[in-house]
Amino acid sequence: MRIRPARETDQDAIAAFTQDTWEQYEGGDYINHIFPKWATQTGPDQQTFVAEADGTPIGLIRAVLLSGHEAWFQGLRVDPAHRGSGVGEALTDRAFEWAREAGATVGRAMVFSWNVMGLGLTRAAGFDSGVEFRWGHPEPDPEAEVDGTVRRDPKAAWTYWQHARERDTLDGLGLDSEVPWALSEVTLGDFQWAGETESVLSIDRDGVVAATYRARVIEREAGDQSATWAEYGLAAWEDLPAAGDLLAAISRDAAMVGADRVRVLLPETPRVIGDAAAHRIELADNPDFVVRVDLTGRPPRR
Repeated sequence: MRIRPARETDQDAIAAFTQDTWEQYEGGDYINHIFPKWATQTGPDQQTFVAEADGTPIGLIRAVLLSGHEAWFQGLRVDPAHRGSGVGEALTDRAFEWAREAGATVGRAMVFSWNVMGLGLTRAAGFDSGVEFRWGHPEPDPEAEVDGTVRRDPKAAWTYWQHARERDTLDGLGLDSEVPWALSEVTLGDFQWAGETESVLSIDRDGVVAATYRARVIEREAGDQSATWAEYGLAAWEDLPAAGDLLAAISRDAAMVGADRVRVLLPETPRVIGDAAAHRIELADNPDFVVRVDLTGRPPRR
């Protein structure tokens, strides 16, 4: 077995062992759709690696730099016929090595909570437990009622986020603005970028009591259908009324940009998820995990 950079010609072999990865997940495994793009997107800040045995691809992983010290790993897949033979560990070792050489000191990856195989694979590869979140899906609504005052001041939103309970729960992470599905450490610069490019929302009630930012508006396809999604990188609020105001402000903001669907990253705590449920917000059936690995030394095997 050898680990090498991915090639466009790997597509058929990759599709063959990933097409049934997530039979229970609507739309199946996204790898089949994204791999051709990944194979051509290489450089100092991103690389996709393939494990090859006897000339045939049997696994893959993608590594991306999100900042000067953060790496994101995604798409870790191993051909079922080769699981348990060290392929996943070899792929992650190579991805870790690439990330270290690029200057990263911490790496993260997302794993669906129902993906038992993926959870086991990441633990065996050296990842430690990280944070847990759930997607919330408010409906776009230009008439959603907000009792407090909606502010669009990045510094005010950032100041609130700095001391919010949700920040501690998420270890300071929020949706990355450049790499879809990735989480990175949220900075004042991220709030300022969102304020200039997308949107920053905070609720003022004799001081800021809730905050979020819009990370992107993106068109996504599912089968022969497409929808415009507005994605919000985090949500933090003081109490139940503040939660209602922030979620309503998000509904209005999403409607303003013509979104069909909304996705808000919510920390998985009884308080936050309970507040969202109390305001009758649609919630994902399951939470997701973000695992982490220390890249300052060789990760220990678990």
